[in-house]
Amino acid sequence: MVIRFQTWYGGEVIPHLRFAQAVARTVAGADVERVCEIGAGANPILSLEETARAGVSEYVVTDSSAQELAKAPAGYRKVVADVTQGAVEGLSAFDLVVSNTVAEHLRDPAAFHHTVFEMLLPGGRAMHFFPTLYEPAFVINRLLPEALTDAILQRIQSNRERGGHNEKFRAYYRWCRGPTRRQLARLTSTGFAIEEYVGVFGHGYYHPLPSLDRLETALSELLAGHPLASLTAYAWVTLRRP
Repeated sequence: MVIRFQTWYGGEVIPHLRFAQAVARTVAGADVERVCEIGAGANPILSLEETARAGVSEYVVTDSSAQELAKAPAGYRKVVADVTQGAVEGLSAFDLVVSNTVAEHLRDPAAFHHTVFEMLLPGGRAMHFFPTLYEPAFVINRLLPEALTDAILQRIQSNRERGGHNEKFRAYYRWCRGPTRRQLARLTSTGFAIEEYVGVFGHGYYHPLPSLDRLETALSELLAGHPLASLTAYAWVTLRRP
């Protein structure tokens, strides 16, 4: 298992895109033919052009909301499914299962990971990107009423309007932590082996407040050099079904 730490600003692109690049490298660099993205909604991680270049024979996108799934571009195989409710007919024998900012919305993360495990072929991988507690911005999002946090977010990020392609949904942050010992034990309890865990310090929510943004950036750099796994803001993990 490899554990790495970085900052929100520690690369040419933001962590969301770094994760997408990691998924693309996994698809291109391994024998991956069938991929399923859970909770893809309006914004699948990989484009159809990327999957075609990598030789992927099938890229299935799922979401529990038919309305969200309808926003995804045409050409994907779309399946309305809630994998926290157990196995879904036809969603099995995948080489790779991925999710992007989905885990924080799950009420039953154990059921989610158990189902993903069953969706994979032996040796298959799962890759998940998610925000983590106990970053203060996400603690506030967890504790305050949803209507209030929704209004705050829309003032900071105008592209998060209701009904749009980046709509905000209720977050619970269950099993959404950096690579703490407890978090690692949770994931391995579902049968997975952990290949890589990347913790990210910092976020971009304070951009409209320059002084606070500079302070948060400096703190992120300090934490990256002296990491505390419980204080990450984001993480992504690569799991393998033995």
